[in-house]
Amino acid sequence: MTKRQHLTYFAVTAIIALVLGVYLIQQTGFSQTAWMLLGLGAFFLLFYTWPLKGLALGEVAVLIVWGPLMIGGGYFVLTQTWSWNVVIASLPYVLGVTTVIFGKHIDKLDMDLAKKIHTLPVVIGEKASRYAVLTMMIAPYLFTLYLIWVKFFTPVMLIVFLALPAFLQIYPIFLKPKPKTKPEGQLGWPLYFVGYAFYNNRKFGSLFMFGLLIDVLLRVLPFTADLIKMYWS
Repeated sequence: MTKRQHLTYFAVTAIIALVLGVYLIQQTGFSQTAWMLLGLGAFFLLFYTWPLKGLALGEVAVLIVWGPLMIGGGYFVLTQTWSWNVVIASLPYVLGVTTVIFGKHIDKLDMDLAKKIHTLPVVIGEKASRYAVLTMMIAPYLFTLYLIWVKFFTPVMLIVFLALPAFLQIYPIFLKPKPKTKPEGQLGWPLYFVGYAFYNNRKFGSLFMFGLLIDVLLRVLPFTADLIKMYWS
């Protein structure tokens, strides 16, 4: 795309998004919270690449937008209620997205450092970034267990633990620095960590979404809805 095509694409899609956003705000009775959500979304959209990404805030922006804003905010627009349990329920999803972004930025660390682009991996260092990714891969299991414990999720969400073999397969890779030369059979080189992060996210994320669908069905089907009410009581 040329620069003009890119700017035209950005302008058209941004206007469409803004019109839809204002419509949704109107559906909430022009709620102050809805206006705040729209403003935050616009801010992160406009300023993610610059200056947030260069100030080590790009990964934080992804974490905020793809979780609390999109999912917590979407729930608010639909129900007129802000739910912190919904925000917590968004974290397993958004942490998976963030691990992929983190993995890519670890792969590009030397390049970003040379260009003085201060991504979070550049600021905290390669080793700390690798361990941060592992932490973000483990945390979704803990958040899921918490939401089952408080009965926000039904125990069917334990299905996500079927993704553990994928995590156990790739976690040793994040314990070591990126190889200096391409490993035999490595796809996508010089990208390295991002591929393994994506693999883990795909396994966990697919099971998480499948579990959510089953969880919802259990709540709405007549012959299981009563059982769910008994579980909550």
